[in-house]
Amino acid sequence: MKSLLYASTIAAVLIFTGCGSSEPTVDDSANANSQAEELNIVDENNANDSESGISQNNLDAANNNSTLESLEAKIAPIYFGFDKYTLTDEDIDTIRANTEMVTDVTTANYAVKLEGNCDEWGSDEYNFALGLKRANVVKDEMINDGFPAEKITLVSYGSSSPVCTDKTQECWSKNRRVDFKLQQ
Repeated sequence: MKSLLYASTIAAVLIFTGCGSSEPTVDDSANANSQAEELNIVDENNANDSESGISQNNLDAANNNSTLESLEAKIAPIYFGFDKYTLTDEDIDTIRANTEMVTDVTTANYAVKLEGNCDEWGSDEYNFALGLKRANVVKDEMINDGFPAEKITLVSYGSSSPVCTDKTQECWSKNRRVDFKLQQ
């Protein structure tokens, strides 16, 4: 009797939980231009319609996203040595160049998110702390260059966001970095 009750309970749990309810996320950034073209066609067809303002807003948003993406592609990441979070003179020059590039954009109410990353060596806790230290030294240098502190946010991904997964020194060095992301 107990085994029948136990089996019924497990079956009920499996039936009610089923598959996860979250849907996979899709990166539509590659389709921004085609969406902008579609929105433009809709806007031309509805020039006298009250929805044309909404279509123009969608077009502007698609254009802003592609502008942000193209600017982000020009911003160089800052790389660090193994177990390090100090900046070299070359790193400081790169941060200054990045700061100059994003200064004009941030006056339009954009902010910068600094994403600290690490290689796979070390515990998760250690790597998250190290990623945050790396992002923080970049933030401090940006502030020293006159960038507004309130427009900078920090996040650490530790070793969870590698750009390279090979088991080589060269690959690991690519994962010890701070990336710049623009936010609206």
